[in-house]
Amino acid sequence: MNITFPDGSVREYEKGSSAISIAKSISNGLAKTVLAAKVNEEVWDLTRPIEEDASLQLLTWEDEDAKKTFWHSSAHLMAEALEAIYPGVKLGIGPAIDNGFYYDIDLGEGRSLSLEDLPKIEAQMKKLAKNGSKYIRKDVSKADAIAYFKEKGDEYKLELLEGLNDGEITFYTQGNFTDLCRGPHIPGTGQIKAMKLLNVAGAYWRGDESRKQMTRIYGVSFPNQEELDHHLAMLEEAKKRDHRKLGAELELFMFSEKVGAGLPIWLPKGTDLRERLSNFLRNEQVKRGYLPVITPHIGKKELYVTSGHYAKYGEDSFQPIHTPKEDEEFLLKPMNCPHHCEIYANVPKSYRDLPYRVAEFGTVYRYEQSGELHGLTRVRSFTQDDAHIFCTQDQLKDEFLNVLDLTKTILEKLSFSNYTAQISLRDPDNPDKYIGSASNWDKAERAIIEATQEVGLKTVTAYGEAAFYGPKLDFMIKDALGRSWQLGTIQVDYNLPERFELEYIGADNEKHRPVMIHRAPFGSLERFIGVLIEHTGGKFPLWLAPEQVAILPISDKFVAYADEVRQDLMRKGFRARVDYRVEKIGRKIRDAETSKIPYMLIVGEKEMENKEVAVRKQAVGDLGSQAISDFMQSLSKELESE
Repeated sequence: MNITFPDGSVREYEKGSSAISIAKSISNGLAKTVLAAKVNEEVWDLTRPIEEDASLQLLTWEDEDAKKTFWHSSAHLMAEALEAIYPGVKLGIGPAIDNGFYYDIDLGEGRSLSLEDLPKIEAQMKKLAKNGSKYIRKDVSKADAIAYFKEKGDEYKLELLEGLNDGEITFYTQGNFTDLCRGPHIPGTGQIKAMKLLNVAGAYWRGDESRKQMTRIYGVSFPNQEELDHHLAMLEEAKKRDHRKLGAELELFMFSEKVGAGLPIWLPKGTDLRERLSNFLRNEQVKRGYLPVITPHIGKKELYVTSGHYAKYGEDSFQPIHTPKEDEEFLLKPMNCPHHCEIYANVPKSYRDLPYRVAEFGTVYRYEQSGELHGLTRVRSFTQDDAHIFCTQDQLKDEFLNVLDLTKTILEKLSFSNYTAQISLRDPDNPDKYIGSASNWDKAERAIIEATQEVGLKTVTAYGEAAFYGPKLDFMIKDALGRSWQLGTIQVDYNLPERFELEYIGADNEKHRPVMIHRAPFGSLERFIGVLIEHTGGKFPLWLAPEQVAILPISDKFVAYADEVRQDLMRKGFRARVDYRVEKIGRKIRDAETSKIPYMLIVGEKEMENKEVAVRKQAVGDLGSQAISDFMQSLSKELESE
């Protein structure tokens, strides 16, 4: 059989060869580092025989799919440890997640588990890992699988089996533990050298609040202790950078039970930061021909039925608003797109009017479950930096390039330099899932691919991940701690122009449907600012900081001079405040440092006499005394360079 490698090279191997044997044929060193394999784009065990011509990618710890395989295998190791410590424990599901793994378990009546129990489970995992047990895959009939879990008395696995048929059921065994699992897994437990169980939480079986609450144990594992130590240090740093903690300390935003869960309230400093971000994007949009619009926070239910959003978001929306008029219902808007379609349809368009770009910072509402709410990153009310571009098919590529340029400008301005864009395309095997002609899809997908190639954007391609109405591009941003966030998005849509019967008159004097591009570089202001807070640790760039300068008089005698300095700064457009408190200067400096204010100006007898300020930079220290005019000049230069 022929095996095709990622570099395009093709080698011949005997049928039934496994990925690990192929790795060994290349290099014993390589064979020691591979954890899993991707065969025809599907992740497999290294030991699984390959029976026909295939593409093959050997996956190491550097590959996300390998990490997920490693963590899923670690979840099985934890389950084996749990069965050893808690005989009769019943197991739900144990998947890999973005940074580790978890397993949902039912200890049975009268037994519970807390953080204090994690070290003994961890110790048992380490003991079992040293056995070096192999993960062994076995195809099992449905009847045999049911018999096995009936004997164990595990109703959770029996329920999972209900949705499976003969030919799609596999067991994995390592040591004395066997689990229902589709895999894949790493070769053996001996590769799991370092592990840490992190937390215990409650989780309803299959996410259903009406079902039994199980115990969920979270953990993480690595091939060596050094990487685990680094990861744990990053977790501690993440706690310090938690946007919920910093948001309260820096007085940026708040939540109120009286107002309602998931409804953020922006405080003065946070509002300043949010408005500065919005204005930055507004100015960039004006340069690129966008027209600002404002639409209501509500709309008639029929609007969202027409758009399809009622069917998609109805269950996650707030209940309809009933008016005094019989059978009249309004909804808090879940999306801005339907309103923008109505704006497009307001005046007849010709091809000369296209592209037509409308932009809005539009607030939308979705009733997220209370257990899913998380600071600013998961809320019930959020503002999208939404824009919709209506264009011809021939204009699509250029408009995509325009949006890419705008998105790159924003990310660079905010020091998000590490990002990847995911190109989401059709599933070639299921064309019936999508609306629009195949030729239009071909053009749209080609336009996206060519646009990303022209600007040298780092991309990954995901087949089958396109929306039913068109292909899309999602930006995956890595923050200062290496965590990945999905923020901005660009989507091509043939669906809404069809649903709203949008038209333009072409050069041929015939009616045509425009193509619609959905575009949100921030994604939402709430989520973006939450990520930005954690990325910067609250130390915003000078142009964005709500307070740029804190003026710290040594005593009350110098307050009048401090006010003079503040007025000078304010007249030049800088954001400054005076710390009027009767506190020692050391305390004032510490508090200004904690508040992440970029610059502190200390004023006392000498400074007042010489019309100077003693400059201190946040997290750097003293910069010496300067004339106020010199200090303002240096601030201006710093702002120009940002």
